[in-house]
Amino acid sequence: MKTRTAVVSSASLAALALVALGFTPAASAAPAPSAPRGALQDAIPLPDGFQPEGIAIDARGTAYFGSLADGDIYAADVRSGAGDVIAEGPGTPSVGLDVDQRGRLFVAGGPAGDARVIDTRTGELLASYRLGSGATFVNDVIVTRDAAWFTDSQQAQLYRLPLGPAGALPPQDAVEALPLTGDFVLQPGFNANGIEVTPDGKALLVIQSATSTLFRVDPATGVATAVDLGGVPLTNGDGLLVEGRTLYVVQNRLNLVGVVELAADGRSGTYVDQLTSQAFDVPTTVASYANSLYLPNARFGTPPQGAEYSANRIDR
Repeated sequence: MKTRTAVVSSASLAALALVALGFTPAASAAPAPSAPRGALQDAIPLPDGFQPEGIAIDARGTAYFGSLADGDIYAADVRSGAGDVIAEGPGTPSVGLDVDQRGRLFVAGGPAGDARVIDTRTGELLASYRLGSGATFVNDVIVTRDAAWFTDSQQAQLYRLPLGPAGALPPQDAVEALPLTGDFVLQPGFNANGIEVTPDGKALLVIQSATSTLFRVDPATGVATAVDLGGVPLTNGDGLLVEGRTLYVVQNRLNLVGVVELAADGRSGTYVDQLTSQAFDVPTTVASYANSLYLPNARFGTPPQGAEYSANRIDR
């Protein structure tokens, strides 16, 4: 295993082209446009006091951020860094985000136990759903071709929003809860956090923060199996991103992105690298554009009133 500090060069970036297979995320199905590296911002400033957590980037290079403070959604261009609030929040947090090919932003609602779907072009709230109740923290989301999947960090279950023909959003009574069984055991603290899809598109990957363990989850049964990483713990594991057979794991309080080379089925992998930057201040999750990764600094432990926030770019 090696550790690299990310640096910026002036080389050109190649276009990122991903192939949709099975449960492959819908947002990753379209190739991202190529861009000269000098045209991409190394830091995207966010509003003071914003308290970012989630990030999603669409094929146009628009990055979306959710606020833990009030749920506002902020959109910014990765080239110019300019941005604005496109949707006011409900006064409860916006946590994990994912954007689909139809320009819809799926938002995990944290302790509110809900999910929202927002039109990124207009800021209109398209739908909202009640997911968890009682002790709940709806933390992260991944959109596939036939569903949006959400994690709950306080309950041993995932939530599935089935998508109809042409991606039609479901009614509330179509929402499904999928209990996590097998190797996954609920622990004190934060449990299921980041979520992704295995390289072969046949299963889900979920990180359990409390145990530093990555699980492969059967989406039909909820049976979770610990991914064999040769005994390497994913300490402070948070957001996940799969690109091909490479898994990026944000290790928030370590200010690191762990790099894991996965087997196609996601049952095993090797921790091969670490990416870091002096600009990191407790990054929580990650999204890609062209040949770069962008991570919002949550700055947990910093008093949020008037605090400066940003998202920072590193090379993959």
